[in-house]
Amino acid sequence: MIDYSDEKIIDEVVNEFGKLAAIPRQSGHEQAVSDYLVTAFENIGCTVHQDEVNNVIADLPATSGKENMPIIALQAHMDMVCVAEPGKKYDPLKDPIKLIRNDKYLTADGTSLGADDGIGIAEILFIMKNLQVHGPLRAIITVDEEQGMTGAMNLDAKYLSDVQYFINCDSENYDELTLGSAGSVNIDFNRQLTFAAPQGSRAYKISLKGLKGGHSGMEINTGRANAIRCMGLLLRAIDEAGISYELASFTGGKARNSIPAEGEVIITALVDKENIWDIIQAEKAQYMDKYGMCDGGIEFELTEAAMPKQVMSEQDRDSLINLIVMLHSGVYSMSMVIPSLVETSANLGKISLMDNNVLNVMYFPRSSNDSKLEEFILQADILAELTGFTAVIGTKSPGWKERKDSKLADIMQKVFEEQNGQPMKVETIHAGLECGWHLAKNPNLDIVSIGVTTIDIHSPEEKLELWTVAPQVKLIWETIKRLS
Repeated sequence: MIDYSDEKIIDEVVNEFGKLAAIPRQSGHEQAVSDYLVTAFENIGCTVHQDEVNNVIADLPATSGKENMPIIALQAHMDMVCVAEPGKKYDPLKDPIKLIRNDKYLTADGTSLGADDGIGIAEILFIMKNLQVHGPLRAIITVDEEQGMTGAMNLDAKYLSDVQYFINCDSENYDELTLGSAGSVNIDFNRQLTFAAPQGSRAYKISLKGLKGGHSGMEINTGRANAIRCMGLLLRAIDEAGISYELASFTGGKARNSIPAEGEVIITALVDKENIWDIIQAEKAQYMDKYGMCDGGIEFELTEAAMPKQVMSEQDRDSLINLIVMLHSGVYSMSMVIPSLVETSANLGKISLMDNNVLNVMYFPRSSNDSKLEEFILQADILAELTGFTAVIGTKSPGWKERKDSKLADIMQKVFEEQNGQPMKVETIHAGLECGWHLAKNPNLDIVSIGVTTIDIHSPEEKLELWTVAPQVKLIWETIKRLS
């Protein structure tokens, strides 16, 4: 093994990451980055397969004398959650991520960074290029982890059947070893809207900004507010104040698994701006009472807008607001086994108007208890019936239960403590990982998840702690050596 300094490891991994950041790779749009990875792994000397959904599977032959060692798989996902700060001009299908690096952090210029999980891929590329003694290695880079885990779902089981040890590189703290994660289910509420000409004499745009947002698994227990729900409660308050209004549009959120940090509506009414503003101020006071201690940066903006050409029917408007107010968003229950662990939660992730005037509301329950997920599915069907929406239930992603006799976990903990002079924390997390899908296809996998330290993922404030890259690479290097 080449003796790299920490600085050189960081520089070369960041260089690999920079190549990925230059390629737009929003979930569901991974063709370009998948093609790039095929070439990148071929240039290392791998035999590469690109499957029908654009997963990339790359096999690196063992070095001399290690051919009969067990296969070790290194896995990451190629897609990212693409969000930008308010006012930032950014097209996630066309624009690269512009990196900003200082002595401590790697961040992006006004957008999410995509270290989840581009940094995992960059580490895998670096390791496979530079590791000099090893058994057979397999890189598995999946698509669409952030939206629906369709890459892991559609990965052919043959790529897992001969693997003994599996290292997922998608966790978010360098000193944590993850041995279990929650399952989840995608739920979409859809409604065909009916529009009519507006009757109001004035049009207003109400914007909600300044919330922290964040990852709906890792930050769901921090008490952060949900912008879509807050906006729904505001519209409900306007109605309860006796102000007749029409709703022309309602948008908010960026992704199913990202807590919405902003929302916007356009309404028409017969009242002056001051009447609306008084209700906004009263609702803000209610908000600060509920969330001020943990998410107090909320800002409401009320501006006059051009009169819209059409507004939703009153029935459509009321059905939407009722759905938003009734949907649970946040922690639902805590684990009875690990008191600090969230067992079940749900996130109201995004609301948007799709083609053919179909309004779409994305909802994302998570749980380590499959029965609780079934309960949310039942609730979704009932709420859809009550509000006139259609509930579209996606495939459930399986949870990943901790394996008590993991040789891989035991070795990795020992290596980490030897290298860093401190024990490695062992965690089961509420966030979803692809490991559940992989384990379902090969229940004999010895599987763990690790990662560098990243902060505020799925948000424009996302940053990577650079100094954690080298310990992570060294941990994987030494683990592979001992397993081989």
